[in-house]
Amino acid sequence: MEENKSTAKDIESVLKEIGEKIEELVKKGAEAGMEAKEEIEKKIQDLKDNKTTLEEEFRKGKEMLEREFQEKKEEFEPKFQESKGFFKESLRQLGLAFKTLFGNK
Repeated sequence: MEENKSTAKDIESVLKEIGEKIEELVKKGAEAGMEAKEEIEKKIQDLKDNKTTLEEEFRKGKEMLEREFQEKKEEFEPKFQESKGFFKESLRQLGLAFKTLFGNK
């Protein structure tokens, strides 16, 4: 899950960077001539549309990963609890073995 968090942060960082680039283009568009300005505004709108689409896809992917993680966690939880019990019993048995081994002297 740590890798997923890292990847999610990377994607969020890229989306933030895209937003910053869009704002930079808006500023440059305001300074450009009217003909170039129209072309830049069209490209800006395309970028905004793509950014919105990317954000939505990212949100959906993130939700899907969180749901899958939760399902797997719930699936393995009984096995972890069972293993925990076996581990405790093995430690108890090991303690008894040492007690038997060193207690009879």
